[in-house]
Amino acid sequence: MKLRSRRTSTKTRAPKHPIVQIKIKDGRFEIVGLGAWYSYWRDPYHMMLTIPWWGFFLVISIAFLFVNTFFALLYLAGGDCLAGARPGSFEDAFFFSVQTLATIGYGVFSPKNTYANLIVTFEAIISLLAVAVVTGLAFARFSLPKARVLFSKNAVITSYNGVPTLMFRAANQRRNLILEAQLQVYLMRDEVSVEEHYMRRIYDLKLIRHRSPSFALSWSAMHPIDSDSPLYGATPESLFENKTTLVVSLSGIDETVAQAIHSRYIYAAQDILWNHRFSDVMRVAPNGDRYIDYNHFHDVIGIE
Repeated sequence: MKLRSRRTSTKTRAPKHPIVQIKIKDGRFEIVGLGAWYSYWRDPYHMMLTIPWWGFFLVISIAFLFVNTFFALLYLAGGDCLAGARPGSFEDAFFFSVQTLATIGYGVFSPKNTYANLIVTFEAIISLLAVAVVTGLAFARFSLPKARVLFSKNAVITSYNGVPTLMFRAANQRRNLILEAQLQVYLMRDEVSVEEHYMRRIYDLKLIRHRSPSFALSWSAMHPIDSDSPLYGATPESLFENKTTLVVSLSGIDETVAQAIHSRYIYAAQDILWNHRFSDVMRVAPNGDRYIDYNHFHDVIGIE
């Protein structure tokens, strides 16, 4: 008995998109196409959720015209199969398809043989599925929770209780509560190991308070730069040299819609101001009432 040897190819199929472009813009690492609606063309569902509203209506309109054109050609292929329609008229066949797909049914046109009834049955099934899909997509777009959280344009490093401290601000722009709000801060910078391996390292920055039971107004995040901090011994020059960025992530539950919301912000090295402090936004009225003046939310003051 002869044994047939099967050749195994060592060639591997190259991925269709083997390159992901990463560029540095204003000191921030950016993945080209990340989160953009046109990058989801291989994933239609996500594309329809992220595409602008004008694009959403345009895609739905084009699909609607295409489906009705397809069924109009099917009706024309059956010859004189529509009562009340002019024989061979694409216009009548098209508008009969529109009325069938939209379940309008004016009663002017109607199928008059088995062929037309079969096409109408098939189109009715497509209509049910199309209405369900479009309604689901529209509802998903409307129901997507979006956080309206404002972050200060700069982060500052100043002394707090005698310890150098990294600070930045966050504010809830909606007049509601973000319940169980959590704030996470990550430091990202370039490092080279002893073996000269390049790596983009990520460190967690511990905050004095990283959780809040109800986030309604303003939140001053503070990270003490002690011996355990990844920023210990850092200088403005070293932050630029290592392409350091701070990634801030805030999450919580929107009290109004009872859904989880997320927001993030990135500080590049040039956004971190040394020996500065934030201007006070808390004001006291003559009658003793307190209020927050967001006109000075981004203002910083230099410390000599």
